[in-house]
Amino acid sequence: MLIRSLPEDERPQEKALRYGVEALSDAELIALILRTGRKNTSSVNLAEDILSICDEGLFSMGTFDTDDLLGIKGVGPGKACTLMAAVELGKRIAASRKPVKYVADDPETIADMFMENLRYEKKEYFKSVLVNTRSEIVSVDNVSVGELTRTLVHPREVFSRAVKKGAYGVIFVHNHPSGDPTPSEEDLATTERLIEGGDILGIKVLDHVIIGDGRYESLRALDIIK
Repeated sequence: MLIRSLPEDERPQEKALRYGVEALSDAELIALILRTGRKNTSSVNLAEDILSICDEGLFSMGTFDTDDLLGIKGVGPGKACTLMAAVELGKRIAASRKPVKYVADDPETIADMFMENLRYEKKEYFKSVLVNTRSEIVSVDNVSVGELTRTLVHPREVFSRAVKKGAYGVIFVHNHPSGDPTPSEEDLATTERLIEGGDILGIKVLDHVIIGDGRYESLRALDIIK
């Protein structure tokens, strides 16, 4: 059934205007983003086709890439990119917040800042969170992308940013695409090397938080970082 064949108060756009987008089903929300369906098929039906490949409900959409969507009849590059942009925007909204103070001794706050962005990534992202003497965030820097190794994450790259920005300390954050945040031997060896580099420069390594799927580990909480 085409959208124009539906009663006016059952059409996604009219329904959203009258009752608010929160009244729409998942399929109707996706239909609004897609705007059109395919020949003889409404955007709602196309949205239902997309949801049918979501084995874990809407959570699955956070792991999709454009190739996953292009395999659905009626989804071309334009629709795929539009939907992926909406998903990415949702991730950024979920993760965005004003920098909070006194985060250096609070791994939960750090984990909350990065969880929604990093839990879906299929590669390892390594970031440094620079803080001042009041433990306020100075900046968040991307250090590397790829499997974590001592070669990839070099103290020179990490601490050059900290020196330029006059940071007192640094909290490292990276994700495990497997979803298991348990520190690996490589994680521990890399952290030890970075602590040694920070000691030479007088910049304290305050914590290393590893992000998994809805879980995290803090090397300070594990008493690995003193």
